Amino acid sequence: MNEAAARRFELQAGAGQTDWPVLICLLGPFQLLKAGRPVPLRSGGKIEALLSTLALQPGYGVRREELLAGLWPDQDVLLAGQSLNSLVYSVHRLLGEALDAPPVLLADGLYRLNVEAGIGIDIACFDALVSAGERAAHAGDRRHAVESFARAVEFYRGDLRVGSDVRAAIERERLRARFLTVLAQLADWAFACRDYAACLDHALRLLQCDPCREDAHRLVMRCYVRRGERAQALRQYHLCCSILHDEFDAEPEQRTTALFDQIRLAPETV
Repeated sequence: MNEAAARRFELQAGAGQTDWPVLICLLGPFQLLKAGRPVPLRSGGKIEALLSTLALQPGYGVRREELLAGLWPDQDVLLAGQSLNSLVYSVHRLLGEALDAPPVLLADGLYRLNVEAGIGIDIACFDALVSAGERAAHAGDRRHAVESFARAVEFYRGDLRVGSDVRAAIERERLRARFLTVLAQLADWAFACRDYAACLDHALRLLQCDPCREDAHRLVMRCYVRRGERAQALRQYHLCCSILHDEFDAEPEQRTTALFDQIRLAPETV
C-alpha cells in the first residue's frame, strides 16, 4: 500500500465495520458490506474476483493486462476487454449509489478502488489499527493501545483466502503472524490487570489459530488457577502435551512442565 492510502486508512481506522459506506472483507470468507449489510454475490464469481484483486493493491492499482489474464485467462484479448468493461460497469451499478462516486477508477492503464470515496478494506483497517496500537504501546499509553488492538482483532475473521501465488502466501502469513502477536499482547495485558476472563478469551482464540503455542497454554493454565479452577489448569497441560505429541512427536518445554508441577503441588504460588 502506498503512503497516501495507508495514511487515509489510518485516519479512518477507528471506523467499525458498519461505519464504512462499502467494506471489502478478505480476511476469512469473502464478504462485501454496504452500510454494514452483506451484499449478496455469487461465491467465486467475477465481481468477487475483481474486488479481491483490487483490494490487495489499494493505492497502487492493477494493470489492465493483469486483470484480463487473471479473470479470463483463456479468452481472446478483445473479448476479455469487453468483459472487463461490463464487469466494472456492474460494480458501479452495485455500489455507486452507496458512494456517490465510481467505486473503480481507471487512470494511466491502472484500475484501482476509489478509497477516497469511502471504500474500506479489512486488511488495511486491520494493519492501520495494529500500527496505531503499537505506537501507543511504545509511548506508554496502554489504554489506547488496548483499544486499537481490540478493534483490530474485530476485523480479523480468519486467514486471508484470496490468491494462490507466492505473494498471496507471504501476505497471508504476515497478517496471521501480526494477528497472533496482537492476541498475545492483549492476553498478557489482561492477565497483568487481573482480568482473567478477557485473558482467557484472547489466549484461547490464539490457541484456536495456533494450537502449538506453549506460551498461550501456560497463560491459560495460570488464568484457570487464578480463577480457582485448578483441575482445568491441569487438563490444559495434558491438552498441550497431546497436541505437541500429535503434531511434532515432541514433549513440552521445561517451563511448561515446571508450571504444571507448581500448579499440582503449590497452586497458591502461581
